[in-house]
Amino acid sequence: MSIDFDLNNYLNREIHCSCGRIHYNPIKLIDIDEGAMKRLPEHIRKFGYERIFLVTDQNIWEAAGKYAAQELENAGISFGKLILAQEEVIPDEAVIGEILTAVPMDTELILAVGSGTINDLCKFVSHRMGKDYMIVASAPSMDGFASLGAPLMLKHVKTTIDAHTPVAIIGDLEVLCAAPIHMIAAGLGDTLGKYTCLMDWKLSRLINDEYYCEEIVGLVEKALQTVMEQKDLVVKRNPQAIKAVTEALVLTGLAMSFAGNSRPASGCEHHFSHFWEMKALMNGRMPALHGTQVGVGMVLALWLYHRLEQEEPDFEEAMKRPFDMQAWEEKMHSYYMDAADAIISLEKKAGKNDPEHRNKRLKRMKENWPQIRMMIREELPATEEMVELLRSMGAPVEATGMGVPAEEIHQAVEAAKEVRDRFTMLQMLWDLGLSEAYGKAAEQYCGSLRE
Repeated sequence: MSIDFDLNNYLNREIHCSCGRIHYNPIKLIDIDEGAMKRLPEHIRKFGYERIFLVTDQNIWEAAGKYAAQELENAGISFGKLILAQEEVIPDEAVIGEILTAVPMDTELILAVGSGTINDLCKFVSHRMGKDYMIVASAPSMDGFASLGAPLMLKHVKTTIDAHTPVAIIGDLEVLCAAPIHMIAAGLGDTLGKYTCLMDWKLSRLINDEYYCEEIVGLVEKALQTVMEQKDLVVKRNPQAIKAVTEALVLTGLAMSFAGNSRPASGCEHHFSHFWEMKALMNGRMPALHGTQVGVGMVLALWLYHRLEQEEPDFEEAMKRPFDMQAWEEKMHSYYMDAADAIISLEKKAGKNDPEHRNKRLKRMKENWPQIRMMIREELPATEEMVELLRSMGAPVEATGMGVPAEEIHQAVEAAKEVRDRFTMLQMLWDLGLSEAYGKAAEQYCGSLRE
């Protein structure tokens, strides 16, 4: 699979990959360019849809929804619509029920107009109803447009549910460039998070023999490289730079669908995001945008990675550490509150903290420690570089800048890994017995960024 930045060349065809798998994504069309909104009726008619139902929220309606609706009306395409009234839409059971109730059973296409939350909700609902859906992007703020999974907040736990991809992704550059700057910065933050998530995947391959695809990694690295080449133009809303960010976000979504999970785009920086989002909602706070949280998580993960690269671990001593399940459960109840039972249930199923599994990983770490240190040193950017880039966009660079209490920084280092059964640097810290010490040091580091 050669790397090609024409996204439509990856769609709706089998790609026989050097990793031994056949990659496939059923998306039929991607149109991210000037005038894409005017081509929306053409795309809908091309696929033969007649019964359309538009879903958006009140903020996005003003920014993009009414323009999409006007194009449909001008083309004589009839449609129903739901404009969610919540000031901040949470993808939870209540909103899912609201959309399911509103969408007529004879609908052929759910037309989602929005970004992260609207896309995730319509992805899930359309899949459950057996309907197709199409996304009209209102902002280049996250990488889930082309992925199979729908991240939802179910019983207070951020849970990604397998669903399906849209039939088409439409992104009008006029709309995308006019998006609020904090949403554009969120998309940049989500893109920059690929530095740490790819390192997590590479290390899991080395330590856990996890499935790994060089071609998929190459796609994501190419997307990241393209954005970095135009990073100074993003804050200026340069159309080609915004197009590069949007296409990078879509490409990483394609990479997720090729891998069959979110591994190419989600690592420890996303676990931080999930943890802070869950805590915010349970404490009655509105979380920051997903990509904003990922950007902050990426900075923290980079700092932790570079600190870890300096370690000379005592692997034998780490292997002797007992695992006190009762004490761990008490900590999970303290940190995760209403979500603790689900977190504990996941660990009992996965057993990732079991000493036998841990010691197997520690043995592989010991054997490969020189290579691990070299990978961190040579493949990850300097933390300061990413801090400067996010600050140039006016984006926060540490968690309290998003309204997260300072104590949730060390809590996240200790416990954010528990939201997923996935090996990342955070599991490495836990395996080595460093989570608590690194958590306290991380809180101090983040404090230094505020000074």
